[in-house]
Amino acid sequence: MEHFMTGQNVIEMHEVTKKFGDFIANDHINLQVQKGEIHALLGENGAGKSTLMNMLSGLLEPTSGEIFVNGKVEKIDSPSKASKLGIGMVHQHFMLVDAFTVTENIILGNETMRGMTLDIKKAEQDILALSQKYGLEVTPDALVSDIGVGQQQRVEILKTLYRGAEILIFDEPTAVLTPAEIAELMTILQNLVKEGKSIILITHKLDEIRAVANRVTVIRRGKSIETVEVAGRDNKELAEMMVGHSVSFITEKCAAKPGQVVLDIENLVVNESRGTQAVKSLDLQVHAGEIVGLAGIDGNGQSELIQAITGLTHVVSGQIKVKGENVANRRPRQITEMSVAHVPEDRHRDGLELDMTVAENIVLQTYYKTPLSQHGILDYKVINAHARDLMAEFDVRGASELVPISALSGGNQQKAIIAREIDLNPDLLIVSQPTRGLDVGAIEYIHKRLIQARDEGKAVLVVSFELDEILNVSDRIAVIHDGKIQGIVKPSETTKQELGILMVGGKV
Repeated sequence: MEHFMTGQNVIEMHEVTKKFGDFIANDHINLQVQKGEIHALLGENGAGKSTLMNMLSGLLEPTSGEIFVNGKVEKIDSPSKASKLGIGMVHQHFMLVDAFTVTENIILGNETMRGMTLDIKKAEQDILALSQKYGLEVTPDALVSDIGVGQQQRVEILKTLYRGAEILIFDEPTAVLTPAEIAELMTILQNLVKEGKSIILITHKLDEIRAVANRVTVIRRGKSIETVEVAGRDNKELAEMMVGHSVSFITEKCAAKPGQVVLDIENLVVNESRGTQAVKSLDLQVHAGEIVGLAGIDGNGQSELIQAITGLTHVVSGQIKVKGENVANRRPRQITEMSVAHVPEDRHRDGLELDMTVAENIVLQTYYKTPLSQHGILDYKVINAHARDLMAEFDVRGASELVPISALSGGNQQKAIIAREIDLNPDLLIVSQPTRGLDVGAIEYIHKRLIQARDEGKAVLVVSFELDEILNVSDRIAVIHDGKIQGIVKPSETTKQELGILMVGGKV
């Protein structure tokens, strides 16, 4: 067991516990962060990582335990107190005002005044100096609504630095970034540490930890398990520490036995929201008993394609046949009733009603059927029992089925959606970004469930930006580029390089 003297560390959390009613989110956790290190916090979805950091950043107060900052016990009862102590948090879901400029967002609540007026010029100069020092390129006078996700994240980082943060907490910072933006962020983290900052990095992406972290503390089911040096550890070891058992990164599966065509798309044309064509005369088939992976760079028509199949957007022309019947431009419920299930790419926008309970979300597709309702009246006893069964089967972790689903971690919200859709026992299962924001244990489980659905004779269409995932679960891979299928290949006969060439419109 490592032992640290108080005073050597910038942060020490001693026996910190946080309870919500009877639910223990953090159970006597110990954490020590040294000056000038990148300290990773690794744990499964819902292990209690964000709760712990919300106490350090003043959003929550501990039920018991002590927090030392620079060797002194502190009561961090608000974000402004955390800020005074030099602690800043970059949240997973950005806290920016779309209608404000980059500069206005950064100085909000911390404005530079010249007498009675706001000194925007001085603020812009300070922000440019900060951005150059740390390699955080931004456009100070751009509106936040006009900049991409990667730049928005830099604005969030500058916001904490502008307030004088010496200790920066990053909560799942790469969940919404492209591979190129992730590489840029890793460089930014290393620049911050070179300038003497200390960083706590909440993540469950093992490659990122091995790329930049000095030490890692593992949290499992609300308890701190151990703290180790990252150097010399491989993904297998870290994954095992995180979930408590060995994890396989390659899903075992036998060869597919494709049956008849379940989904048959012919000559499909779909427009994007601004009226230009997003899907252009596209053809694609998915058979019963196979998984077709749809690979492509974001923005090449995959979102509009899935929305068209599921009735969420208008089809300009062409056919979408499910089991031989054209369903183009039918209403979503009519398509669901054709035995089609859909796990959407944006779980908050299209997959969940965040203020409703976990149980209510789990029956969103079936609440009007018996036994969940009788003569139009919901039977909550049956609904709640059904939700408890599915939560147990899919390892959805939360205080109970009666809490609002917003109280669950992102990964557990995703598992709840997947449980709901697989429980429909569909003939066609459409899954977009199935494991976005999930830890390795949950990813392994979801992949097994997708293959199990295939082996039960379902047609499965998986859309993912993760090429490892596409190669791991698919029987055939369709690459989409500029709204058309650029090529169809077998995972066993292709490489990431070949897929990359197809994804940018090349020929293999």
